[in-house]
Amino acid sequence: MYFIQYQLTVAIGTNQINHEGEMSCAKLSAPNADFAFALYKSLSAKAAAGENIFFSPLGISTALSMLSTGAKGETHRQMFSTLGYSALQQAQVNEAYEHLFQMTEGGHHLHVGNAVALRSGSSPLEMFLKDVKHFYSAHVFDVNFAKPAEAAAEINTYIANKTHNKITDMVKNLNPAMAMVLINYVYFKWVKHFNVNHTKKADFNVDETTKVQVDMMMRTGRYDFYHDDDNHTTVILLPYKGGNTSMMIVLPDEGKMKECPMSDNILSRRHVLVQVDSVNLFLPKFSISADACLGSTLTEMGMADAFTNTADFSGLTDKEKPFASYSFPALLSVDETGTVAAGATSIEVMPMSMPETMKLDRPFMVFILEHSTKSILFMGKINNPTAM
Repeated sequence: MYFIQYQLTVAIGTNQINHEGEMSCAKLSAPNADFAFALYKSLSAKAAAGENIFFSPLGISTALSMLSTGAKGETHRQMFSTLGYSALQQAQVNEAYEHLFQMTEGGHHLHVGNAVALRSGSSPLEMFLKDVKHFYSAHVFDVNFAKPAEAAAEINTYIANKTHNKITDMVKNLNPAMAMVLINYVYFKWVKHFNVNHTKKADFNVDETTKVQVDMMMRTGRYDFYHDDDNHTTVILLPYKGGNTSMMIVLPDEGKMKECPMSDNILSRRHVLVQVDSVNLFLPKFSISADACLGSTLTEMGMADAFTNTADFSGLTDKEKPFASYSFPALLSVDETGTVAAGATSIEVMPMSMPETMKLDRPFMVFILEHSTKSILFMGKINNPTAM
């Protein structure tokens, strides 16, 4: 099971982690969560019936924060207001991201990073490059945008090498006139093995009148589990062993999807989760890709200038008048990865008790959470597992 997100923004110290670093990083968690849910609501309002929604809040916030180091005046104010950083200074945000990347580095299952692909011969300000290298650990390299196909291939190869995957066509349609591409990548491989022999065909209820057939995986395990009567949902937490990352699934009660509050209130209820010794989890296999431009959505959310010729990115370059364009390709793939050994079992040894059952046979929400930084790596709503 793996989750990949590349945040693409197109626009003309020490490795020791201490308590101070954690406190600095914590400044981002609340505003980033608020921004994530606000963005989800905007995307959901525009989504067609039955359309899946999936994106990386951390990736999008990171890319916008990296770009904000080159924004000035009203453009900067609008960006910080929309991101929820109005009470913070740019230096505080930069330092918080520096510590966040320090706290997430070194794991084999999670790769978060940044890069700047410069147009050959462009002249970005040295201070901008210094900031993105130092605070965002961004790798800077030259690309010939006059040959868009070759430039896209070079950027895709860089991302693929950093995330250890073979997907090399996520960045597309580069404009020869662009000055640079700011790249954020988030790759997370979640390992919670399902026995392929337990996968069966089953119906998934997209809505009251539409059913699709899916490959339904099944696993019995010990999970943090809770039925939330107040929010009309059942919540399960699937931890990544040996890491600070979990997959949180929220299943609204039948007929209660509209009543389910898609807000930080869902995440704040994690403290009521109770470990249940035996849960039968039925999870559909699916692979979903999403690629949408964020310009109009972010404009509606408050970044009115960044996507127009009035944008002030004079902290990025003083030789051109750039404005921004954003897309956020994302991929979510869920299967029985790693469970094909003959005679292998994925059922844990547990005390004898009546098991709980959680069957994801109707639309549900998914979150990938990184606990040490209190970050939402990925989030979304799976309305139809068969829709690509």
